[in-house]
Amino acid sequence: MDQNDQSTLPHRTLEYLRRGWSSITEAALVRITGNVRDDLPEEDQQRLAKQIDECLEGAGGDVSQRARAADVGRTYLGLNDTGRRNFLEMLAREYGVHEYELALAMDEWKKLFPDGDHLLRHKAEVKLRRLLVSPRIQLLSQFNTLPEGVKFLVDMRAELVSLANRDPLFKPLEEDLRQLLASWFDVGFLELQSITWNAPASLLEKLAQYEAVHAVRHWSDIKNRMAADRRCYAFFHHKMPNEPIIYVWVALVKGISDNVQALLDVRHREVEEPNEADTAVFYSISNAQAGLKGISFGNFLIKRVVNALAQDFENLKTFVTLSPIPGFCPWLQQQLAEHGADLLLKAERKALDSVLNEPVEQAFPLMCKDHSLWYRKPEREKLIRGPLMRLCATYLSQAKRGSGVLDPVAHFHLSNGASMERINWLADTSSKGFKQSAGMMINYLYKTSRIEKNHEAYSSAGNVQMSSGFKTLLKS
Repeated sequence: MDQNDQSTLPHRTLEYLRRGWSSITEAALVRITGNVRDDLPEEDQQRLAKQIDECLEGAGGDVSQRARAADVGRTYLGLNDTGRRNFLEMLAREYGVHEYELALAMDEWKKLFPDGDHLLRHKAEVKLRRLLVSPRIQLLSQFNTLPEGVKFLVDMRAELVSLANRDPLFKPLEEDLRQLLASWFDVGFLELQSITWNAPASLLEKLAQYEAVHAVRHWSDIKNRMAADRRCYAFFHHKMPNEPIIYVWVALVKGISDNVQALLDVRHREVEEPNEADTAVFYSISNAQAGLKGISFGNFLIKRVVNALAQDFENLKTFVTLSPIPGFCPWLQQQLAEHGADLLLKAERKALDSVLNEPVEQAFPLMCKDHSLWYRKPEREKLIRGPLMRLCATYLSQAKRGSGVLDPVAHFHLSNGASMERINWLADTSSKGFKQSAGMMINYLYKTSRIEKNHEAYSSAGNVQMSSGFKTLLKS
């Protein structure tokens, strides 16, 4: 997902919130005393901490409390990268759980467990539960009542995720905010919407901006993806009505698609009658909000879209993806470095020796980096196709991380109840497609009668469901 050059907070959102939240604080006559500098030095942190403490104390009633929260948020929006880091570091260091009070409460509860007075034990439990909640959670929760406050927190967490990856100090704060957002973004609170070409231009622009699989280069790309035989579905939250949470592009076609360029072709493809389609192809799924990373929506989205399409189009019998294989070439390069030509069958090595100028452990990585070495060169392409497809099937089904498969896209779809249907040769002839997987893509099949069984088999035991054709690749 593209980020702007200053932060993960979109500039227009920043300006909108600054104006809106300033009006709230001015109406309540609540403002932080003195100007806070952009980089939030220690002296200014003390002044801001006093305002945060007043927010937590709840002095002055709901209106004043809401205004104080708005002023703290407005101040945060005005900080530069250093200032925002200092702000978040202050929350991480100073507004976690009160460890000493928590330890005393734990001792009190232990004395009453299991045979102490029931009422006293209940009171101790309530106290313990209250002390386990960080004061910063109370502060962050107050933004829920502000205009665009939830979006503000989602974008704040996107910054925290980045900081926590580099410095463990931020991890507890990031996890606190993740749990808060997870409770607000339960799938039961999300609304599935079908997005059409008649949607507001601002929403269509966001779909283009957030697209993470197949880049949108022009308005004609969006229009093509919303033609009569195409669909786009997204989850929305009532607190972020103009922001998609996660969305999927669907093509209604005859037969299972094996080439993404054909699906995305703007100039030459003919729009088909959707009621004549027998297959729905999910060719791109994008998480639109970096701040909701780790909160799963994709499995619910696909199942809901399958049900919606099945109700709208009685002729649809097959639901598949046309998915990238992002980890294949890096995995192949590592395996060749470790095992060399032993990774190939004897017959494969013999055939390749006749057309390769370098040892296979050098040639295959070069071919992933530079497809001109073999693409549209029939003799070479014919000989490398079989070995590469066999190795790709091996990677997808047998390369593991724990009990799950290594490839992140495969793990996502298998977790959702799909099966591996078919690997497609030269399915993505973009530069990205060649670098990721030598141009190969895979169809994952969502068979409605098998989704739950497949999900249980994979989640409980790591069993990968695959078609007979896929299994044949492994034996070739």
